[in-house]
Amino acid sequence: MPAIRRATWFALLLLAVARPAEAEPVRVLAAFTLKPALDEIAETYRKIGGEVVLIYGSSPGLAQQVENGIAADLFFSADPIWTDELAQHQLIEPDTDTDLVGNHLVLIGKKGAPPVTITGDFAFAQLIGAGPLAMCDLDSHPAGRMAKASLTSLGIWDSVATKTARAENPLLAVKMVARGDAPFAVVFTTDAMTDPGVGIIATFPDDSHPPIRYPVAILAKSTNPDAARFLGYLKSPEATKTFRRLGYVTLGSKE
Repeated sequence: MPAIRRATWFALLLLAVARPAEAEPVRVLAAFTLKPALDEIAETYRKIGGEVVLIYGSSPGLAQQVENGIAADLFFSADPIWTDELAQHQLIEPDTDTDLVGNHLVLIGKKGAPPVTITGDFAFAQLIGAGPLAMCDLDSHPAGRMAKASLTSLGIWDSVATKTARAENPLLAVKMVARGDAPFAVVFTTDAMTDPGVGIIATFPDDSHPPIRYPVAILAKSTNPDAARFLGYLKSPEATKTFRRLGYVTLGSKE
């Protein structure tokens, strides 16, 4: 081998050894309803040199994937019951589970519909009329579970149970109202903000249903040192501003 070629090959070898390995992206399993906020937050995170891959789905479905051994670093659920289940199976890194944001349960109608006040004696059934009242499934989605809990607490559920139309997710419930397929829907504030064709006409009392919390945690099998960095970024002032702008309540704030 000529001396020049040998020297060039040796220099390239040294460069390859000296070059640090590229960091693995942080893989985040997140509830689909978090997508608008997380997409934006991830984009700003990438601008400061971080790498993140967002994998969306239903909270129970993603929890099942964790139990099945999917390679991931963070689990960001729309319902604490799934994070608690993973913790019971030692699949969550101890002391990293954080209730990051919250939400409000609201009644929406077509844009411009007059506001109402929901109380125990509110004539909700008369407002709904023939319906349907769009809402998520009572068993598989937190928005549906919270809706039933609130309506039951307020003494309204029995009068409207047969008038409900179940949507696969809250964004579809919002679309049903926007398209005129349903006059009203019960969803979260953040869901209502995804379509300009609907408006919030009432907010259900927070004490009429369990707290709406979105916990995030590092998974026990994660070996990515940047997982803690991205979790920290989710708590940063920049991320907090995005969550608030898109309708979330940042827990610990005075909202």
